[in-house]
Amino acid sequence: MPGAGYVIARRGLILLFSYVMIIIVVAAIMEVTGYTQRIYEAIVKESVQAEIQALVRAGRQFTPTELEQIRKDLTIYYSKMYGLIDENGNPVPPYVRMWILVGNALTFNLGKATKESVAQLASKLPPVPVVELIAIVLPRTIIMITVADIIMASIALVLAPRIAYRHGGILDRAIITYFAVFNAIPLWWLAMIFILILGYQFKVFPTNLRPVSTYMMTFWEDPLGNFTQIAYFAALPIITIVIAGLGGWLYSVRAMVLRIVREDYVVVAKAKGLPERDIARRYILRVAISPVLTSVILSLAYSLGGFIITESVFDWPGMGSLYYAALTTGDTPTVIGLFVVTVGVYITARFILEILYIVLDPRVRAR
Repeated sequence: MPGAGYVIARRGLILLFSYVMIIIVVAAIMEVTGYTQRIYEAIVKESVQAEIQALVRAGRQFTPTELEQIRKDLTIYYSKMYGLIDENGNPVPPYVRMWILVGNALTFNLGKATKESVAQLASKLPPVPVVELIAIVLPRTIIMITVADIIMASIALVLAPRIAYRHGGILDRAIITYFAVFNAIPLWWLAMIFILILGYQFKVFPTNLRPVSTYMMTFWEDPLGNFTQIAYFAALPIITIVIAGLGGWLYSVRAMVLRIVREDYVVVAKAKGLPERDIARRYILRVAISPVLTSVILSLAYSLGGFIITESVFDWPGMGSLYYAALTTGDTPTVIGLFVVTVGVYITARFILEILYIVLDPRVRAR
């Protein structure tokens, strides 16, 4: 049987290869279809127009011939900047731009966000390096969505085995009903209802959550005070997400462990009169740990991408809002940067799972 180190290294290389191939395929699609070229041509046009308008506002006077030459020179300058033409002024073929895009993505040279609505999420003016932009926005999504997922997962891991243990009881039926009801209610709709009731009517929570970015950027100036303010702003989104998603977590973990509850060794443990808590922990959850762990870690990885509609409803300046702003404005560097980070998070989460599988179940090494 191969050693654990060999198995981990082999699977790490497979995941790394998968990551590179995904980046190559996406870069090929974006370049071969002409998507990035159209976007960059639009950016070049906007940049040239902005430069000329700035010169005119400054009181500079130009003849039509001079103005046309300036426009031409600026177009060449920005076209070179965005890789549309080479140093000799020749168009760069799509397959060449594709590999440049792949190289930049793999080295996290993701360029700069050029749209004002995108840069504003980081309280900056464009252009803003995409890596810096994501680094500023990502912690906000962690505070709102990942924390909510951690709360839901923790509750589900404690309660679901006991619910499955008492399959068919009142609590079990209540959880199924709870899941069915809230699974039919869109999260963004529930968010609007909570904002209306708890924000506007009872004024328990703030209705404008965008100022949370200020407290996060100045956190170390007053850690305790800023932490209190951040918790105050994040409370309503977290409560909403937990209420909406807890039923799904309970139902999913319950379904994973329900089969185990019916195994002979669990029946024997019950017959011996062992405490319910010990049966749930030692005989049920311990055996179901692999699928449960997969669900928890992949859900936490998924949460880092943010919820586009929910963050928009709360006006929360996180990854979901960044996705929305980048897609609607055609900010290609940010779109690519978000994709690279999202795929990287999933690959990392999968690698962590591979390690945990080997630690928890040595039989995995033989596969």
